[in-house]
Amino acid sequence: MAKVKRFMQGNEACAEGALYAGCNFFAGYPITPSTEIAEILGYQLPKIGGKWIQMEDEIASIAATIGGSLGGCKALTATSGPGLSLKQEGLGYAAMAEIPCVIINVMRGGPSTGYPTGPSQSDMMTAKWGTHGDHPVIALTPSTVPEILTETVRAFNLAEKYRMPVFVFYDEIVGHMREPVEIPEPGDLEIVDRAKPTCKPEDYKPYDSNFEIAPLAAYGKDGYRFHVTGLNHGDDGFPTNDSKRIDQGCRSIMAKIENNLDDILKNETVDMDDAEIVLFAYGSTARSASFAQRKAREKGIKAGLFRPLTMWPFPEKAIREAAKKAKVFIVPEMNLGQMSLEVERCAPGIEVKGINRVDGEPINPAQILECIEKYK
Repeated sequence: MAKVKRFMQGNEACAEGALYAGCNFFAGYPITPSTEIAEILGYQLPKIGGKWIQMEDEIASIAATIGGSLGGCKALTATSGPGLSLKQEGLGYAAMAEIPCVIINVMRGGPSTGYPTGPSQSDMMTAKWGTHGDHPVIALTPSTVPEILTETVRAFNLAEKYRMPVFVFYDEIVGHMREPVEIPEPGDLEIVDRAKPTCKPEDYKPYDSNFEIAPLAAYGKDGYRFHVTGLNHGDDGFPTNDSKRIDQGCRSIMAKIENNLDDILKNETVDMDDAEIVLFAYGSTARSASFAQRKAREKGIKAGLFRPLTMWPFPEKAIREAAKKAKVFIVPEMNLGQMSLEVERCAPGIEVKGINRVDGEPINPAQILECIEKYK
């Protein structure tokens, strides 16, 4: 039997992916251009016994999302630039307290309230450095409507597996465009649920250092009660002043990423085997870059495309490998130069050329092709 296909908006695909992944809790606050996610889940979650709540602001939204997750739910919130700024303290808390949750950020122009209905890619550094302190970060960057669905599922899987907040960042263009989406059947996509404790409630330690990722009980269920804090804490969750335990705790939350890069990183490469000109592009800009790369090949130019679906952690090893053959990296992005600096860091000695646009209009294939031809 043929799979069901639907003509879906990007934000609709996000909601569909969240439901497929088992999301049963949403807390948020309306903000363009992400509001459709909240609207759809507000209609769908009650049908399956899930919980949906509109909070008074974005600060309360991330706090409620954290609470929903600690209660045993797969929890989601969705926002855009100014709302992401307001969530930062809560996101740091979720990272320190190792609370799984998914944060959708549909990027729009900024700073401040900026250009609410226009696209941007200027939040990418916020995902990595928005909150303070050394903290683990996973940020996924889909480029198509079908990918928004599957990457939202992957975000939930990573959040549940590694007990941490996971971002999905895409821009207004992909969020509001429509494309055919093949709806996955149950079992088509892997679904990961958090590990739960098997010990007695009185023996449970929510941050047991004998585990790489400690099991997480649903707070209050089956007698499991435990302490959660944003302070440095011991295995039992209570604050500690022990310098060795503080060091261990800070390093362990980072090690979750560093020790599992092969599982977390995901990229698409096109014609990279002999590429002398490498396009590094993500989100809707990668669609323009893909077209330009094909046209360049038709003209005999050795151009390749590197498209990260995991932006954080940054694909350092793959960029260094590509730099062995490349003579230039071209990085088109709707900001004044963010990920181009990361490429430059990982490809020392190789020219990195940014194509930057911040006028609320997309970077088009002609702009990218014109830049490619300067290096042929």
